[in-house]
Amino acid sequence: MAPGHPADGARAVALAEAIERETGTAVASLRPVAGGDLNDAFAAELADGTRLFVKTRAGAPAEEYATEAAGLRWLADPGALPVPEVVAVGEEFLAIAWVDGGGALDEEAFGRGLAALHAAGAPAFGSPPPGAPPPAPLRLGAVVLPSGAWPTWATCYSETRLLPLVAAARDRGALDAAGAAAVEAVCARIDDLAGPPEPPARLHGDLWAGNVHAGADGRPWLIDPAAYGGHREVDLAMLALFGGTRVRVLEAYEEVTPLADGWQDRVALWQLFPLLVHAVLFGGGYGGSAARIAQRYAGR
Repeated sequence: MAPGHPADGARAVALAEAIERETGTAVASLRPVAGGDLNDAFAAELADGTRLFVKTRAGAPAEEYATEAAGLRWLADPGALPVPEVVAVGEEFLAIAWVDGGGALDEEAFGRGLAALHAAGAPAFGSPPPGAPPPAPLRLGAVVLPSGAWPTWATCYSETRLLPLVAAARDRGALDAAGAAAVEAVCARIDDLAGPPEPPARLHGDLWAGNVHAGADGRPWLIDPAAYGGHREVDLAMLALFGGTRVRVLEAYEEVTPLADGWQDRVALWQLFPLLVHAVLFGGGYGGSAARIAQRYAGR
């Protein structure tokens, strides 16, 4: 790495050396960029002109970046939506191909591509991406949830998503006893609430608007996945929770694969999951929002 660069320092030098070891090519430059709350992010350029986006964090669990790399490859495999190529991965970093942004998102391409991605399927409900080092838990920031294979989405959702988060949110003080009881009541009758059976879908797993990157030409790229096998409505509910779902996206989605009857009534049910994740991570009003939703479904 050239001396005098803004990313100079022992840590940046060690990162450049690690990238060099994995790619076999010298790092010509490395500079910090915006990249998220959990990881530090860098733009790197290799000696051969290859441009990379690199995320890194000291003390990251050994399998974290390898699991994310497996998720990126799994999402890319059907060719339904563009996903940045994994260029290199180490214990403390992940390097993917740089994708220039700035275009207006092609909503039709996103909706149709997301439907095709979901339809590509998964081995089981709760299954991690193939190639992820076992046990490959689902990681959403500092939240860690089990992976595996469950016979139904309802069972997977209640036992490996909601109930562990209820306990964690209570421990943090982000969910009171009444809210916890309401979520537990939802879990007790989840079979009645989850809608008609569907096969496992190939989920992005953390599909808020910030993880849909509009390329310079407007193409929708998927980034920062927490991929697993689940119910396709969960990705759509996550988009709706943080304002990322637009009418044309849903129209285009249903042109490829119509959603099951009653899906609108289940949107908030699936939003319990990210709301509880946020309650565990950030506290604030997320626990109260989850409690209100749970009380609605528990009373049905």
